[in-house]
Amino acid sequence: MKDSLTAGLERTQKFEIDTGRTIEFMGDELRVYGTPYMVRDIEQTSRLLVQDHLDEGEETVGAHVSVDHLGASLLGMTVTVTARITAVDGRRVTLEAEVHDGMDVVGKARHVRFVIDRDRQKVRLEKKRAAMG
Repeated sequence: MKDSLTAGLERTQKFEIDTGRTIEFMGDELRVYGTPYMVRDIEQTSRLLVQDHLDEGEETVGAHVSVDHLGASLLGMTVTVTARITAVDGRRVTLEAEVHDGMDVVGKARHVRFVIDRDRQKVRLEKKRAAMG
């Protein structure tokens, strides 16, 4: 990790609420931004924020997400996800995120990511695959 990975860093990304980001179980008239897709957008924004401050061979993985989905964003709207690093404790990076649809704050989250070494992770996963048979 680079010394530049510090609390206070922020990144903003925009996402169009297309059909793939909406719930379908209430029919086309009630298609709104689904919580799982909000979580994915928060994780993606957070990962890219941290990624800019990692050394070669490092990556981050999500370890915790606590999200409050506060309002409905309609199909065709654009949401803005802003992620901000609130703490860096060793390899643990804690972030807060806010999701706004241009009219309302529709989501708030706390997210924890861990910085990992890709090569070490590959070895761990190969051992696990081997143990599976």
